[in-house]
Amino acid sequence: MTMDSTLTRRQLIGTAGTVMAGMTLGHPLKSSSSAADSSQSPDQTSGPASAPNQTWQGLPFGDGPLKDRIAVVTGAARGIGRAIAVDMAANGAHIVGVDICEKIMSFQEYVPATREDLEETGRLVRERNRKFTMEVGDIRKIEFLRGVADRAQQQYGGIDIVVANAGTQVFKPLLEMDDAHWLDVIDNNLNGTANTIRAFGPKLVARGKGRIIVLSSMQGKHGSKNMSSYSASKWGIIGLMKSAALELGKDKITVNALIPGLVDTPLTHNERRWSELIGELTGNPNPPPNPTEEEAAKMRTPHVPLRVPWLKPEDLAPAAVFLASDLAAMVTGACYDVTGGDDANNQS
Repeated sequence: MTMDSTLTRRQLIGTAGTVMAGMTLGHPLKSSSSAADSSQSPDQTSGPASAPNQTWQGLPFGDGPLKDRIAVVTGAARGIGRAIAVDMAANGAHIVGVDICEKIMSFQEYVPATREDLEETGRLVRERNRKFTMEVGDIRKIEFLRGVADRAQQQYGGIDIVVANAGTQVFKPLLEMDDAHWLDVIDNNLNGTANTIRAFGPKLVARGKGRIIVLSSMQGKHGSKNMSSYSASKWGIIGLMKSAALELGKDKITVNALIPGLVDTPLTHNERRWSELIGELTGNPNPPPNPTEEEAAKMRTPHVPLRVPWLKPEDLAPAAVFLASDLAAMVTGACYDVTGGDDANNQS
């Protein structure tokens, strides 16, 4: 290995380990950016005319391992999707953020993301001196995603990274499920992920390279009581990822799955999920229906090797940056677990 390549690898390693600057870790840099543009038009969301001379890990924003790459992130309005979008931007990528920005299911129990949430993701991306394009629509509709792919190709000249993150869940015993409790979750999580690969994959094939990262779950590697449609969808995503890796390797496209443990997002930060969690840990078929966050955290923490009740979205982002970078050029068909050690005792 030459000295130049050694320095490059060290630089990549130092930057790819970044967590989301300016958010949970309280990065000292402050933004002078204006509020995000709420327009959906790609022509009007192409980033600031100028940006402050900010740095991260000794490099200016934009000079990281994903410098000037174009990343499409679904479910980008908040949670894991936002964390990945912003950390990829801090590491050099321009972002196309996709979200439905409304309820996915009529019986959805958690508060849905909004256009304002997606606009905030755009503000955070532009704060890192990267471009952001906002796309509002439903991943269950492949023609919408194909339109996003065409617009991104036209605006940026190509797509390098696709992160299929958008997901939902419902709590219902299998034998009590209506058709919608099963079909809506499978349609959004599994079919929506497949739609994302099918819509953006041809752009990567035409380019002869690319990275696809899908979001599964620890519940895609083991069952979960009263969440059979969610677990089944996340198991399916792993099989989809491995099949896609086999098919797309000849085109120099890697396909990998990021496997979160329990992450503190609106999907899980609610009394219903905390109640289900206590029931899982205690074996109690009738757990308290309205536990506090503190009660759930106290119950769960001793069961996690790193002694955290749940992860933060930004804990997942560095792994996504790595999988999107040149350091992961020989990684495909793999599951990358980020769980705080929650998966250590699982055999699958």
